[in-house]
Amino acid sequence: MSHSMLEEPQTESAHSTASIRLQSTMAAARLSFTWLGVRKSLTAPQKSQAADSFGAEGKFLSAGKKLLDTSHPAFKAVTAVRGRAVAYWKGVSLPYPEPGIRLIKQSDIHEFDRRLAGFRDELNEAVTDLNRHFDELRSAARNRLGELFNPTDYPHSLIGMFDIEHDYPAVEPPRYLQQLSPELYEQECRRMQLRFDEAVQLAEQAFLEELTKLVEHLTDRLSGQSDGKPKVFRDTAITNLTDFFVRFQTLNVRSNEQLDDLVDQAQQIVGGLKPQQLRDNGTLRQQVATQLAGVQSSLDGLLIDRPRRNILRRPQEG
Repeated sequence: MSHSMLEEPQTESAHSTASIRLQSTMAAARLSFTWLGVRKSLTAPQKSQAADSFGAEGKFLSAGKKLLDTSHPAFKAVTAVRGRAVAYWKGVSLPYPEPGIRLIKQSDIHEFDRRLAGFRDELNEAVTDLNRHFDELRSAARNRLGELFNPTDYPHSLIGMFDIEHDYPAVEPPRYLQQLSPELYEQECRRMQLRFDEAVQLAEQAFLEELTKLVEHLTDRLSGQSDGKPKVFRDTAITNLTDFFVRFQTLNVRSNEQLDDLVDQAQQIVGGLKPQQLRDNGTLRQQVATQLAGVQSSLDGLLIDRPRRNILRRPQEG
């Protein structure tokens, strides 16, 4: 292969093994939403009228109207359910090189189904509550929009206007293709292999970037000063790292020994530490900051190396 002399064989072997492991242990999971649109473009006459007030031409003006007040607590409650569902999906999965698809462990499918059903129930409850405020929101929009208000822009009810769906799309070539065209089937198998190779790199890159960001933030909070006093840091500067270690342990594809070692180092440095300990003990605070700075330096080195590897691999994946 054209890049075999540019990377250590051990790294190549680790990536290949990780790719095979992903194919055998992971499933593709897709999350999608039905969501009421709350913005609508102005009609051509409305645009012309708006443009006239600015001395502009309507065709060069992009304008729209907001149908509902999305800052209303009931609407925010609906949006919050979607945010939690997306956060959960991303937290238990790895990236995949197709938009809207991520990889979850096959052993987690039952739990994933259960949690998504829970989010759907939460969403239905939130939408039912929002629907109770619908007349109020529509009346407020009539007052706010004036002549731009159009009752036909609104459904009769908000029930059924919001939904969360998930499925498990196939990411392997269909078996029937093997009978119809063995050559095409082999071609599709190679294409799938390349996608999982890329998924390994995407997972590695995502973990690397997240750890770098978390370590950099905590190091800055612990070592920096503001007005001559140690910087204030939130508990999340520690707990976010702890959560990362758990997720890494669960989803790590074991494709990069250097990254694995740096995660171990970071975990040994902050493992078991409570945020208040670092606030109360200046010596401990400085010691942790110094140790994390060393990890951060190594992470920065890995980040610099990543684009080179991706660029060299790209021709093989094309």
